[in-house]
Amino acid sequence: MPVIPSAPETPAGPTILARLRAETRPYHDALEAGAFNESLRAGAPTAAGTAHFLERMYGFLQPYETALRQHEAEFGPAWELPQRYRAHLIEEDLGLSTGKPGLPLCPVLPPLHTRPQLLGALYVLEGSTLGGQVINRQLERACIPLRRYFAGYGERTGPMWKAFCQLLTEAVTPATADEVVASASLTFQCLDAWINKL
Repeated sequence: MPVIPSAPETPAGPTILARLRAETRPYHDALEAGAFNESLRAGAPTAAGTAHFLERMYGFLQPYETALRQHEAEFGPAWELPQRYRAHLIEEDLGLSTGKPGLPLCPVLPPLHTRPQLLGALYVLEGSTLGGQVINRQLERACIPLRRYFAGYGERTGPMWKAFCQLLTEAVTPATADEVVASASLTFQCLDAWINKL
């Protein structure tokens, strides 16, 4: 799951990226303590475990991306939101377009009504593309083919993350920073409850 790089601090105080990293760390770590990540740490991922994780991730991503699409106009083209949607990659991994019954969707998402709330959730889901690169290599070594989602943006993953961080830093103000951090923390918690606690 999300591997979030460190961010520098300025003399005026921590940047929004440093705050996000520090204040969401407990929730990030709780999410990574789940069975799928445990199998990865043990070097023993399975196709069944990977498919189960992808099914749960899809259940969160699909309604999350539906909510985000309703706010695309508020962001503008620099954010490249249409390129950042990834639920369809899980559909490809799991063959959902070939007639597989619909998967259950997460009934409790973090609030995604304001721009700061959306920015906090985006931070979590965009950060997960970095961890996905690591997972993708582990699955490749294990000859598990369910890797479209984990491949993220391929060679563009690093540049897309850097571009997102720059845009986020420019978009967050002192008045909105607390709401962004709270939303990111709640997103981690909702993901953990949906993926690991059921």
